[in-house]
Amino acid sequence: MSGKITRVYGGFRGADFRGEEVNLSRSPDCLNVWKDYRETDSIRTRPALNKEGKIEFKQKVYGIFFYKAGDTEMMIVHSGGLLYKVTEGKEPEEMPAAVNPSKGAAFVFNGKWFFTDGQHYLQYDGVTVEDVVGYVPTTSINGKATTSDLLVSANVPHQDANMLSDSRYNTFCGDGSNLCFVLDTLYDSKGKCEVEEVKVNGAEIKASDYSVWHTDKNVWYVEFKTAPPSPATTGQDNVSIKFRKTNEAKSQILKCTMIELFDNRVFFSGNPDFPNRIWHSALQEPSYCSDLDYYNEGLDTSAVKAMVAGNNNLWVFKEPSQANTTIFYHTPALDDEYGKIYPNTHSSISTGCVGKAINFNDDIVFFSDRGMEGISGDITTEQVIEHRSSLIDSRLLKEDKEAYADMILTEWEGYLLVIIGKKIYLADSRAVFTNEDHIEYEWFYWEMSESITCAKVNGGVLHLGTESGVYKLSDYEGPVKSRWVTPKDKFDCPHYLKTTNKRGFVAEAKGDITLYAKTEKTEYELIDTYEGIEDYFVSRIRLKKFKDLQLKFSSETRFSLETATIESFIGGYIKR
Repeated sequence: MSGKITRVYGGFRGADFRGEEVNLSRSPDCLNVWKDYRETDSIRTRPALNKEGKIEFKQKVYGIFFYKAGDTEMMIVHSGGLLYKVTEGKEPEEMPAAVNPSKGAAFVFNGKWFFTDGQHYLQYDGVTVEDVVGYVPTTSINGKATTSDLLVSANVPHQDANMLSDSRYNTFCGDGSNLCFVLDTLYDSKGKCEVEEVKVNGAEIKASDYSVWHTDKNVWYVEFKTAPPSPATTGQDNVSIKFRKTNEAKSQILKCTMIELFDNRVFFSGNPDFPNRIWHSALQEPSYCSDLDYYNEGLDTSAVKAMVAGNNNLWVFKEPSQANTTIFYHTPALDDEYGKIYPNTHSSISTGCVGKAINFNDDIVFFSDRGMEGISGDITTEQVIEHRSSLIDSRLLKEDKEAYADMILTEWEGYLLVIIGKKIYLADSRAVFTNEDHIEYEWFYWEMSESITCAKVNGGVLHLGTESGVYKLSDYEGPVKSRWVTPKDKFDCPHYLKTTNKRGFVAEAKGDITLYAKTEKTEYELIDTYEGIEDYFVSRIRLKKFKDLQLKFSSETRFSLETATIESFIGGYIKR
């Protein structure tokens, strides 16, 4: 066989770390390149950390959050054991709140910023940061007045107790003769019942006009010196008693480290004392968590690793367990007695989550010990998982196990960024392919100069936290070491020798590029260095009698590459 073959490398898709003999549009060895879809359809060097705009912090940055109070837009940074407010053009301002020096979670609800860190549950309105002030429920109504020698509770249960509040209301109907009103709590050794406020017909009663007692049967009651009158409207409660008692259930919420908003409620998890449990708040009320609104995810105590809202369900991902009950979903339902409930259902998937999970463009994905998995199938029928990361698993799964489990997931510019220390794997939502019978993503791979501790996107700009401060990934001019290596190319003639046409190479590119070539007989050999390319460059590659060829485009500054064309002459059969 003889003749000339023209090879055009283009339509680049991403990395393929499975080996060197891969699709010619992918690279077995690429670094710090991506496809910026706002530009031409080429691969190019990623943005650099904007060092001039770095916000310095003395301690590790655990979280970056954005909040707008009135007309003031601010960044809230969790660094070390403190929170800082950062506004445009000003130095970070320390907020008066000590927090846990570990990763937390936050959300904005009804104009307030809420934050949890495994020890605290805080709220901020732009002026004051404080512990979340729990909603005070009315736990019983229609209580009847009684005598001190006949204390019988006839209270009608109303709202559930709030785990985030020590206080509650009881309301009663006076009768003009009896002095005593029984509260809906019992005496125990964990704390005295402290009456905070008593009102009759809307008027507050002085503490000297009543007494608080408990009986040998541990019943708490309030005894008035003067009997409250009957209400003006028959049967309408006219006595209100607000009281407090130590609420040990509060720690169940305070120890949570995970938050997910779903169906206008806040769902909590991550409490190490209840590793398989989730709780939720009342409708549109983050400060009210009923002591009955919780669910245990399975009978085993394997820990919840992530919660994700998607496809009209709340998905709960647990770590691997021998029970093979690892993924649950909660579908809202109406109950005649309890109202809106969220019963859990065990999915048909037994693969556990060891990293994190996220809703990536309506694709519910999680990271198992085999890489990234996606959930497929009708929610009412059998669900199956589809692998999403075959192209980068050989490198991804070699990451340190603790770092892999502590990965950071964030979506930016249509990519899912999987951040593990200094390394970032990017799944491209706009470039997928069919692998056997399922869809997978194309990927890119970056290495940063500093280890990334957290990430947040605001206004289309990616902010990255580190051990020493916060950067924007917004420098599109600064130098970044990057490369793109083509796969082993046999020019469709694996059994024949080839010789390059020394005048038959041209690349459409921009920037600074150093070109290398490698055959099965050699290591990478320098061809030439090209600086300030504005449209294309021509190179002379002189290689003889090779079986396969690889090209490496490398830059110490920046480059973009749209296509590369090379010609080779086909020679005789390969001989040993």
